[in-house]
Amino acid sequence: MVAPRIYCIPATAAAIVAVVRRGPSDWVHVGAWHTDEGRYEPGAWFHGVIYPQKCDLSPDGRWLLYSAMKVGSAWPAGDIYEAVSRLPWLTALAAWNSGTTYTRGMHFIDDPAESDAGHPDVGEARPLLRRYGLRWTLPGQYAVERRRGWVESADSPSPGEGDWWDERRRAVMTKRQPQGRASLFVEGRYAAFRTGEPSDEPPVYWLETGDDMQLLDDVQWADWDEAGRLLVATAGGLLETRSLDDGATHVIADVSAPEPDPRPPPAWAEEW
Repeated sequence: MVAPRIYCIPATAAAIVAVVRRGPSDWVHVGAWHTDEGRYEPGAWFHGVIYPQKCDLSPDGRWLLYSAMKVGSAWPAGDIYEAVSRLPWLTALAAWNSGTTYTRGMHFIDDPAESDAGHPDVGEARPLLRRYGLRWTLPGQYAVERRRGWVESADSPSPGEGDWWDERRRAVMTKRQPQGRASLFVEGRYAAFRTGEPSDEPPVYWLETGDDMQLLDDVQWADWDEAGRLLVATAGGLLETRSLDDGATHVIADVSAPEPDPRPPPAWAEEW
């Protein structure tokens, strides 16, 4: 059995993480990881493509802004679109026709007055815009991570001449442990299952504690929670929290095995 490819997007002001799981190859599953409660909430199955590096999660963890392609979609948003839904579901409360996969998606901003998303092609965004704004994302590697406190390491290579989409270099990003002394590093062209050629090497995560640099060779995604615990999605499809204080590992969910099981969303996912 091939392990799923997992990418996670933490909320910046809530203990919630959006989990985007790809596998089988033409299916995507979305879930919500409640890190303060230590539980995983499964949600929607999507028969199509979601580009997780172009997605975002609202600061309060309530809304997922996702970038998708579903060939043959018979709605005004077209085959390639950006949409806002209630995590962990994908019912589009508002959607915009992208028209191309060359965009870098959209993201949430604090000031609705600074939005540049325009009027949606499907649904209505005014309820959302009372609280958050939406802005189109500029090209740049690790855009999701940058919005969550990751910065380029001093030894990260600069974009090469003519690399307008910032796609060719193996950037190195780092993030300091909250309330601690350790640091996470990630190196690679893409994190988790990014767009790009199938032959692209996956990202590599490292943990630096003092003078020790440890390769996290069993990890396909990692970040810190606000308490300084290490949150990881393992190569085998486990969601875990790891404490650096006592070395304890807690398995939150095993998402390696589920087969597609699309179900209707609950009523609350169909309204703002």
